[in-house]
Amino acid sequence: MPQIKKLLIANRGEIALRIHRACHEMGIKTVAVHSTADSDAMHVRLADEAICIGPPAATDSYLNIPNIISAAEISGADAIHPGYGFLSENAKFAEIVELHNLIFVGPKPEHIRTMGDKVEAKRTAGALGLPLVPGSDGAISDVGEAQKLALDIGYPVIIKAASGGGGRGMKVCTGPEHLETLMQQAGSEAKAAFGDATVYMEKYLGNPRHIEFQVFGDGNGNAIHLGERDCSLQRRHQKVLEEAPSPVITPEERDRMGGIVAKAMADMGYRGAGTIEFLWEDGEFYFIEMNTRLQVEHPVTEAITGLDLVREQIRIAEGHPLTFRQEEIQFRGHAIECRINAEDWKTFTPSPGTVAMYHTPGGMNVRVDSGLYTGYKVPPYYDSMIAKLIVYGTTRAGALRRLRRALEEYVIEGMKTTIPMHQALLDDPEFQRGDYTIKWLEEWLARQG
Repeated sequence: MPQIKKLLIANRGEIALRIHRACHEMGIKTVAVHSTADSDAMHVRLADEAICIGPPAATDSYLNIPNIISAAEISGADAIHPGYGFLSENAKFAEIVELHNLIFVGPKPEHIRTMGDKVEAKRTAGALGLPLVPGSDGAISDVGEAQKLALDIGYPVIIKAASGGGGRGMKVCTGPEHLETLMQQAGSEAKAAFGDATVYMEKYLGNPRHIEFQVFGDGNGNAIHLGERDCSLQRRHQKVLEEAPSPVITPEERDRMGGIVAKAMADMGYRGAGTIEFLWEDGEFYFIEMNTRLQVEHPVTEAITGLDLVREQIRIAEGHPLTFRQEEIQFRGHAIECRINAEDWKTFTPSPGTVAMYHTPGGMNVRVDSGLYTGYKVPPYYDSMIAKLIVYGTTRAGALRRLRRALEEYVIEGMKTTIPMHQALLDDPEFQRGDYTIKWLEEWLARQG
């Protein structure tokens, strides 16, 4: 059974720092790779070694596979952790890592490939017994067949790109007269964004919640679930705030769906961390996609289970069995994560700059995942998320009170951030009740003026 002694972190920002900390607690040395724009980043400063892999543009650095593999070979790393984003769901990268006799801390390449193709993912999920949104069995291209299918499903329907995400290549159709045009538009957008014009069709759910289940498999037919997260607060399909457990899921529903997703992953022979995402409406779950990686919002699951998900990823990559059996997993209390972005929250215009003053909140059950420090210059080249604030309470009401206090303490000067937005959210009675869906946040933002 191989033991990882030195791990290269193929990512940046707070997730790179998160992985570094888990490694050091396990006695594993770390190698940070970075672009020229990130030479002063906190994970670069703290890692045992740091190697520059290119200029600021992600395509020339964090997505540059030859440079990353070269950095691993030069440093003598024996494993690579991709974090999330960038190359984390790139099956070719996972294959190349393993071809170079390096351990890939992530799923098997074939599972990344299967679940990265949304049409194939839906087909696979159905075969594994996961509940599906009514829709096409695969790609659709013939307008006549699409018209017939849409009538069978019932309008409205949604046309989706088979590749990619982030809301691109998605069109909602309310009637047959618009279907052909919207299919063409979705295909054109998908081709431009992802190089793949393939689209498929699903029933459009009017006002669902976004509920996802955290899963882990050991690659040998054993798998567990770690409960659900509610990620319904989204703007333009980007998550803004997540909580666990969901305010609307009962323990019985959790056990039932958790059992279904865990069995599906066991039957698949899945290895490592994954997330099964569902739309939930009127008590029913509908599979939408699987993310074959660690999620941004994994800390809320860590808070309610007491488990270190990155440590578990590394142990599984080394070939160890799962640390816990399903019956040993206990869910306690409530956790909420706020994504803090360097943005004007009224316009969502990016606001990179130099951190003039930085003070993190503290106290019991308050966690901040961030690479910020006073004097650090936030580069304009990457995602605008600069921190995650995670709070835990024995109840949801207690977690909300702690979150309010923590947001009041959090100081980031030198740029605009979304902290004021989260403070305003906390004042809303509907949010306080947990009464929201995936459409709620954008409607709420429109009312803020």
